[in-house]
Amino acid sequence: MIFSITGYSKVNMKEIMMPTKLILIEGLPGSGKTTTARMVHEILQDKGVKSDLFSEGNINHPADYEGVAYFTKNEYQRLEQRHYSCKGILDRIKTDHYNGYLIFYRKAMEEQDIEFEDKFLIDIVKKDIYELPIDIHRDLILKRWEDFTHQYRNKDQIIIFECCFIQNPVTVTMIRNNEPKKITVDYINRLAEIVAPLEPILLYLEQENIEASFKKVIDERSKAWFEGFIDYYTNQGYGLENNFNGVEGVIGILKERHAFEQEIYQSLPLNKYIIDNSAYDRSSHIKQIKSILETAPF
Repeated sequence: MIFSITGYSKVNMKEIMMPTKLILIEGLPGSGKTTTARMVHEILQDKGVKSDLFSEGNINHPADYEGVAYFTKNEYQRLEQRHYSCKGILDRIKTDHYNGYLIFYRKAMEEQDIEFEDKFLIDIVKKDIYELPIDIHRDLILKRWEDFTHQYRNKDQIIIFECCFIQNPVTVTMIRNNEPKKITVDYINRLAEIVAPLEPILLYLEQENIEASFKKVIDERSKAWFEGFIDYYTNQGYGLENNFNGVEGVIGILKERHAFEQEIYQSLPLNKYIIDNSAYDRSSHIKQIKSILETAPF
């Protein structure tokens, strides 16, 4: 069933729906995803509902990969030969996966304090899962979501994800690769099928003025983040193909991304809500979130 923040059935949803296990927070940069995810987590905790929040960039994310490389067995052998002096490190951090290996390099650096030689790290990062050809990337991500759903479907807790359900697939397929829309839509619809047993709720955050909300983000983030974001959006597939440049180019791409995400949102067979967060009014925002969560069976 599909719901809107402007109104929903007064039927007692807890009587006809399976327990919700997953809440997905989506929207453009500056829409308030991080704040909203934290609010949801706090509201659930206040209700006595056990929940875990995984924000963007979490290296321990159970359904996504952050700072993880994938090598086929042949590619791994070449990596090992090229950096034989680092074989001990590779043996410690590699994980068997499919016909190859996963290397959780960011986790090794941040949690195990492993130091990588520059050339060694560069060769690993080249095979980051978010830099791989789209077919390989998608297969790895879908398998990750399948494993997550299998692991959590019988757990007595709610998982909250920020931006990995729509944003990440759109960023990889549209922004990086400039793939046909069907590729993106099929990718996200497959994700929806995988998580269906978790009875997910999707909260999509809207901003009336995309330009103003993005410039607000620029003021709040670091210069390195800003430069990296501009580079990613304008110097890859979609930006290059459509001659988008600089800040104004990024804003143009974000507007087109928003229109596309609205198409995706409408097609998704999930319990879903659009929340207008243009005012950045915390009190009003919390009330809207609470009114949605009151209908959810926990």
